Amino acid sequence: MLGKLPDRPAPHVCIIGSLNIDFVTSTPRCPGRGETLTATSLSVSGGGKGGNQAVASGRASFTSHTTQDVTVSMIGTVGADDVYYSSLLQPALQTSGVSTAQIEELSDTQTGSASIIVEDGVGGENRILVVPGANHAGMMCDVARIVAAVKDQQKPEIVVLQGEIQRNTVLGLLEYFNGGVVADHRAHVIFNPAPVFPEGIPLAAVQRTAVLIMNETEAVQMARSLSGLPVAGYDQSTEADDLRPEELAPQFHEVAQVRIVLITLGAKGVYYSTRTGRRGAVHGVKVPKVVDTTAAGDTFVGYFSTAVARFLATGATLDAFDDEIHNAVGKANAAAARCVQRRGAMQSIPFAYEMES
Repeated sequence: MLGKLPDRPAPHVCIIGSLNIDFVTSTPRCPGRGETLTATSLSVSGGGKGGNQAVASGRASFTSHTTQDVTVSMIGTVGADDVYYSSLLQPALQTSGVSTAQIEELSDTQTGSASIIVEDGVGGENRILVVPGANHAGMMCDVARIVAAVKDQQKPEIVVLQGEIQRNTVLGLLEYFNGGVVADHRAHVIFNPAPVFPEGIPLAAVQRTAVLIMNETEAVQMARSLSGLPVAGYDQSTEADDLRPEELAPQFHEVAQVRIVLITLGAKGVYYSTRTGRRGAVHGVKVPKVVDTTAAGDTFVGYFSTAVARFLATGATLDAFDDEIHNAVGKANAAAARCVQRRGAMQSIPFAYEMES
């Protein structure tokens, strides 16, 4: 792992995205239509893909219980009168080393929420219903205000985006930070298109993205929905089981100029590909028991984001990351494997010092 140069500030990862309160019900199986079942447990905790990825980035930066070597900040919106933000969500972020100074509290809406059903009988698989709430209001509808909030901090090496805020906002931020609007504030964008917008994503928005991270389903959806990307063999009938990552990933490099493509394959591991020609895979990590997969993908994104930020803070270019990518993907995958052995979202994400042990 490369450390930062002595005369440089700590690297900065800025996450822009959703903040939710998760209501997680564990049950042996999902009820059928009109059926009532007795569930196992109910828990209430902080979540949202943006919040989870911020917590993962923060926890990945704790090399010991007291040492944090990467600055992590969160930009998002919540309901001002929601007791769950002050009692659950904000403390979870702050104790994970995440700055909440740029989180806007809105008086006229509620914090976003997710109702999650975890099926114990099928390996902890989950089904999720999301109410966007504040994630689709206030600053999250205004690209200029978000950009101003980013500029009000130390310039980030990494900006992390997902799909749980409004589509127009995500597209505007992609174009801005990828250099399509103002090149002097360009940042390396790590984009996790989850969920993939039903309307698709214009090619112009995703062009020059530094890192694109998708699971199997998202990779197929992106191949079908990315306007202007000619993907042979992928149409509306293509399913995740038909995914050929070694064929699909290079097309994102060639047509969209994406620098790094990562496709997570669940228990099968992760496939990675870089624009400069490095290809490879990290095998899945066998775990004794999968308990809850809710935040596994977000854990992977956060850990990988922190690894890239550390590397860029040395002054190296992203193209030079080829020699580090296998190790970074492996550690992020191992953290995700640790996550699925615990219940919940934010609380299931491990600290880096736990991984070392």
